[in-house]
Amino acid sequence: MKAPARSPSFRDNLRSLDGAQKSGAGVPAYMRWVNRRAGRVIAAGAGRMGLTPNMVTGISALLSGLGLVLVIVFEPHVWTGVLAALLLAAGFAFDSADGQLARLTGAGGPAGEWLDHVVDAIRTPTVHLCVAAAMLLYREDLRWAVIVAACFAVLSVGQFMSQILAEQLAKQRGARAEEGNGKLKSWILLPNDTGTLCWMFVLWGAPAVFCVGYALLFALNLLHAAVSMRRKFRLLRTLG
Repeated sequence: MKAPARSPSFRDNLRSLDGAQKSGAGVPAYMRWVNRRAGRVIAAGAGRMGLTPNMVTGISALLSGLGLVLVIVFEPHVWTGVLAALLLAAGFAFDSADGQLARLTGAGGPAGEWLDHVVDAIRTPTVHLCVAAAMLLYREDLRWAVIVAACFAVLSVGQFMSQILAEQLAKQRGARAEEGNGKLKSWILLPNDTGTLCWMFVLWGAPAVFCVGYALLFALNLLHAAVSMRRKFRLLRTLG
């Protein structure tokens, strides 16, 4: 009589994921070396618990949503900022975990990938809209930050669409839209990393300091978007 097959342990899952990682090409430093590794651990645990990738996507959305609720409901304070940063960073880690869990279990598919991108597309501008709303509600002296947040929301949507669409259009024509693989490139892209934005909320208890850092982050993202979109346009024009 055959012994029942042993279900993979947490360590088994972790080893499998170690050998099934995406390329680090063009990936910002936090996402590349912190968030993906955290997502790997979460995916290994989720696989052991029998969770599906869509469940992990849902947890990611819930954690991010709770963090943003804190930003809106409570006046800026040290504790709300730290807790919001932790929740947003955790949501970002679970966002990395859903795809890794799909590769681990073979349960991925177009529907799951679609759900993941829809959640990202909603979450990306919502962070900035919540910053704008909080400044309107609690800090009349920092109203200028509302304009920065609104511009940041528009920029983040445009950059998200630029990246996703360029990858798909290049793939259809047998090319790649990745932009470099070096470690230096990853560090240069750190201001554009979602993790950097998440942890920026640690400064939320000092709103003036937060807004100055947030405005600087917007300026760096705007510069990167201009360079990146120009490069993608030139690449896609050669393919067309």
